[in-house]
Amino acid sequence: MSWTQHPVKRVSDVFFAAGLLFLLAPLLAGLAFLIRIRMGPPIFFTQLRPGKDGQLFTLLKFRSMTNGPGTDQSRLTVLGRFLRATSLDELPELWNILKGDMSFVGPRPLLPEYLARYTPEQARRHACRPGLTGWAQIHGRNHRSWEEKFRMDVWYIDHASPLLDLKILALTPFRLLSGGSEPAEPFTGVPPTSI
Repeated sequence: MSWTQHPVKRVSDVFFAAGLLFLLAPLLAGLAFLIRIRMGPPIFFTQLRPGKDGQLFTLLKFRSMTNGPGTDQSRLTVLGRFLRATSLDELPELWNILKGDMSFVGPRPLLPEYLARYTPEQARRHACRPGLTGWAQIHGRNHRSWEEKFRMDVWYIDHASPLLDLKILALTPFRLLSGGSEPAEPFTGVPPTSI
């Protein structure tokens, strides 16, 4: 049985997600309060994302942009930039892990419209639950091309193990501190081959 499907991985996800939600409750409450007074309601950003086997679920994050017209960059607040740079906006995803939508480690959940743009090999990234962090995230985050990140996602699925998960989790804080918070360009599909 693949480690990504092993019951022990799921049990450990539930145990640690529940524990972190309890331990981080004061931090979560403080961030929610700051977002409420700085940006107003809603506190959370929700969006449909494909999970295991491409099944859609509602991703939960802290909101980092103001409401209203404008580009994403113009609506991104100082607090929002901080939340994104430190990945604190991702903390509500612990609830997604507890529910079973996600795992601590796995390919990051992307946008539903990307599903039709994957090659069959790239689509294998949905063979397991998406993760809060993953192999691609500790190897450059948004500084890698989509093709490179998808290759790393599939590599993780083929090589997943408890030790690999521990390595990814241990390296994630250091990679987050050394990486930028700039968003990736949208994935438009497989680039045309040159003739």
